[in-house]
Amino acid sequence: MTAMAALIRREFRLLWRRRAGLTQPLIFFALVCLLGPLGVNPGPNLLAAMAPALLWLAVLLASLLTLDRIFRDDVESGVMEVLLLNPLPLWMTVLAKALAHYLAVGGVFVVAAPLAAVVLGAPPASMLVICISVALGALSLTMLGTVGAALTVGQHNAGALLAILLLPLYVPVLIFGAGAIQAAGQGLPAAGPLYLLAAMAVLHLTIAPPAAAAALRIAYD
Repeated sequence: MTAMAALIRREFRLLWRRRAGLTQPLIFFALVCLLGPLGVNPGPNLLAAMAPALLWLAVLLASLLTLDRIFRDDVESGVMEVLLLNPLPLWMTVLAKALAHYLAVGGVFVVAAPLAAVVLGAPPASMLVICISVALGALSLTMLGTVGAALTVGQHNAGALLAILLLPLYVPVLIFGAGAIQAAGQGLPAAGPLYLLAAMAVLHLTIAPPAAAAALRIAYD
């Protein structure tokens, strides 16, 4: 656990040094939330009904912007070869990178989503559900994105390839995340979609690091 904590701190410091990479998804998230309603010119009631899907679509698309950087800098600097030879299991290093990315980028979404929901006219009663659903869903998005980043490591136009690989896998997270917010906004129980989001997060947290580590080893063999 000490080694894992040290790895997470290292990765988080590296991400913090590249703060411009953290502001890009936030700006993109804000643009999607602001420009989406302008395309259909909805009234207040329709805008509130659109808010769950629009929020989650913004989170999903913005999360794709930074995924290719999870391993790219290590590959370009030659650090990846050192990590592959490290006696520490590679899946632990991958997990540390994914968790640091989640804490940095996912944390931004957790803070920004309720603010965007207010702008979109979402009911105040749904704010807690918005935070929980984004926190759980962002973990799944990050873990799946880590596998995609490992599969496309070293590839040209990795961003476009990542989107093609990951968007179909992101659909269940989008459905249950938006469903939880919609249920809370209508005064219905949101526990069911949240439990499913939590189950998916645990599943992806379990299988994604070994899968990404295997993909990295195959890419370098």
